[in-house]
Formats: sequence, structure tokens, C-alpha cells
Amino acid sequence: MLPKMNCPYRIEPHQIQGLDCIHIFPVIQWLVKRSMEMRQEMADFVRAFALNQFHKKHFFSEDSEIGATANENVIKNLRLVKKAYEPRRLFKQKEDFVKDESNKFIGTLLEYEAPFEAVKNMSAMPLTDSKNNDLKTESSNEKNEKNTTEQITANLSVIEENLTRLNINTVGNIVGIQAQEIAKVAEKYATMATSTIEDGEATDSSRALIALQKQKTTLQSRVRKLTKERDNLSDKLTEIVEKVKEYRARRETIERSFRKIREIEINDNDSIFKRLEELLSVHEGLKEQEHHFREQCKSDLNLLRDMLQEIENDAPVEEENCVKEYEEQKETITKIRLQLAKKNRVIASLTRQLDDVPGRSELTQYQRRFMELYNQVSAKHKETKQYYTLYNTLDDTKLYISKELSLLNSIQDNYNEAMASTSGKEQFLKQFETIVAGVKRNKTMVEKRCTDEKNRRDTLSRQLVTLVEQQRKYVAAVRQLTIECRKNEALLAQLRGP
Repeated sequence: MLPKMNCPYRIEPHQIQGLDCIHIFPVIQWLVKRSMEMRQEMADFVRAFALNQFHKKHFFSEDSEIGATANENVIKNLRLVKKAYEPRRLFKQKEDFVKDESNKFIGTLLEYEAPFEAVKNMSAMPLTDSKNNDLKTESSNEKNEKNTTEQITANLSVIEENLTRLNINTVGNIVGIQAQEIAKVAEKYATMATSTIEDGEATDSSRALIALQKQKTTLQSRVRKLTKERDNLSDKLTEIVEKVKEYRARRETIERSFRKIREIEINDNDSIFKRLEELLSVHEGLKEQEHHFREQCKSDLNLLRDMLQEIENDAPVEEENCVKEYEEQKETITKIRLQLAKKNRVIASLTRQLDDVPGRSELTQYQRRFMELYNQVSAKHKETKQYYTLYNTLDDTKLYISKELSLLNSIQDNYNEAMASTSGKEQFLKQFETIVAGVKRNKTMVEKRCTDEKNRRDTLSRQLVTLVEQQRKYVAAVRQLTIECRKNEALLAQLRGP
């Protein structure tokens, strides 16, 4: 369970069973710290949830005022945005232009400066059901649609904002007038529009065509620029996203290593940290040695190549002899390698056999663990045995007390009847004597059992004394044996030499 909880410490079952406080204490300390952190997180979560539930049903005056002002500001901003981005009519159609429903629809969209792609998509909506048409018909439909849109744009005229579009102040004033005045103002506005259309009908068409062509060219050039910019920006975006992913992966690896280092520093494992620093320094030294060794090998290789070139140039006659000698040396090297492999296999098998035999430290550790287990089992056995003996003694005392109580109750019940007559009195005395004799007999049996248990205790105590003496002798012999073994190892080391 501890590895699943990402515990930085490891503990074995025998350490828990043997009450190894040195290894158990950091685990318990970490568990307590983790439980306090979880309790703090749960407390924060419950507090936030309680405040949320409270604010759903109860409000303060200050909060309600702040919420009302915030809502009013949001509504004002929405109205301003709607007014800023509302559709504006820039062109209008001529009256003498004949139009059907589809042309009227496209013309209405073009009046509000809708793009050609949107007009094409909207006009192509009812044609999506016919899926079996050919590509030629589709291309012809597109050409027809383009021609119709061009014709419709040619029949549009520019609307002058000063004449046709009303100001916001005038609209506000008109809204404040009564219904009749609004109708009058609408009639005046219609007459003004018709008069302006009749006056500038000839000039507006040419102006609209010129303006639309200019707008078309500018929009096409702008579309080209924007497509190029979009492609460049998409390429840059992909490169930036890849770089961001790489930087995030690097940052995550660095953060993980930093957390590990912080955990090592926080947990006061200075020895492990120092060991890591030593290993890193050794690793850097080995890298430098490897670099020098590679350079040395390269220089030796170049030297040998030069020597080989000189030999090939100076003595081409001795090449065959050198080849034969090389083959012989190669065969001898292969034989020596085979012998070396056999010896290595033998050495590996012997080392495995030696590793299978437990060492002195392992044996002492096993002995210590077995002694701890034996002491624990013996203490538990002694405790249970004491419980059993206590239960048996209490059960016996209960039995004897119940017998005594029943005897006294029977004596009390039968005493008055027995003393009423002489025969009853004699019979009562005889029964009482038999009861007394049975009690004495039970007493002698219990005393005999007690003496037997005492004798057994004495014999066991004498055996314990002898065993303790033997244990002392065994400990002394083991100590002497260890001293002699150390002396033997020292002598063997001296014989082997440096």
C-alpha cells in the first residue's frame, strides 16, 4: 500500500514484526504528515463548498449592490457591442430591375456587403439534396451564379449616409414623439428618399459599378495577402507549438529531478546526496578519461596506419610470411579465448556456489531474527498459558463455592425438619459426616495435586539452571571461536601476501 501512496521510504514485514523503530519512525512520520495535508485539503474544500451553498440562499446588502452594478455594466456593454456590430445597408437596388425570389435574396445580401462565398453557399443550400449531378453541371451552375451576382451588383447604387442614414439623436427624438408624429416623419422620410433616388439615378449606377470594382480588386489583393500571412503564421504556429511541447517536456523533467533533489534534501538524507555528488564527479572523471582514451586510440591508430603503409611500401616480399604468422597467431588467440571462456564459466559456477552459502553477517542476522521471533512466540505462549491457568483456577474456585453454597442452602432448609425428631437428627448427622468426609477427601486430592505441581516446578527450575549454564558456556565458546576465526583470517591474509 505504501508504494501506491508514493511513499519515499521502504519497509519490510519483518521490520514491522521485529519493531525496528529506526526504519518504522520515518514511515510513520511521513504518514502523519500526509494525513495532515489531506485533512487541510479536505477542510479547504468543505469550507469552500459550505460558503458556496450559503451564498446560494443568503445574500448581504453589499453583495447584492455589487452584483446589480455588475449586471448593469454587462448589459450596457452588450448593447454597445450590438450597436457597433449591427448590419448596415451600404447599397440599394434600382426600381426598374426585374428580379425573382433567388435574385432578390442574393441582392438583399449584397446590399449589406455580404461576400461572394457566403452568397454562393446560401444559394447552394437548396441544391444539396441532388447528389447524383455531374461535375459539368456544377461548374455551369457556379458560372451562372457568378454572372447573376455580377449583374445584381451592377444594378446597385451607393447610398449616401448623410441623406439616407439617420443619426442616433434624431432616432431618440423620433422615439420620444407620439405615434401620429412618428407616422408623419416616416412619410416625409419616404418622400425625401424617392426624390433623392430620382435626382441621382443616372449617376449612382456608374458610381456603384466603379466602387464595387475597386472594392473587388482591393478585396482580392487583401485576400491574397491574408492567405500568405495565414500560411506563414500557421507554419510559425506549428513551430512554436512544437517548441512549447519540447520546453514543457524539459521543464517537467527538470521539475521532477528538482523535486527528487528537494525530497532528498528535506528528508535529511545527506549521506545519499553526498554519495550522488561523489558518483557524479566520478562519472565526469570517467567521461574525461574516455575522451583522452579515444584521442590516444585515434593517435595510435594513425601511427599504426602509417607504420603499416611504410611496411607495405618497404617490404612487399615479406607479406606472405606475415599473413601466415598472422593466421597462426589468430588461431592461437582463438584457442586461448576458448580456454578463457571455459575458465570463466567454471569461475562463474564456483562464485554462484559460494554466493549460495550464507556469510557470517547473514547468519548472524538470521539468528537475530529467529531469536526475536522465538522470544515473541514464547512471550505469547507464556501469556496464553497464564490465561489458561487463571481460567482453570477461577473455574475450580467457582465450582467449589457453588458446591459450598448449595450445601449451606440444603443444611439451612433441612435443619428445622431434622431437629424435630431424633431419627431425623441422627440421619442429618450421618449425612453431614459423609459430606465432611467427601470434603476432606477432595482436600487431600487437591493438596496432592499441589505438591505434584511444586515438585514439577522444582525439577523444571533445576533444568532451567542447567540450560542457562550451558547457554553461558555456548556463548563463551562462540566468542572464542569468532576470535580464533579472525586470527585465522588475518594469518591467511598474511600468507597470501599483498
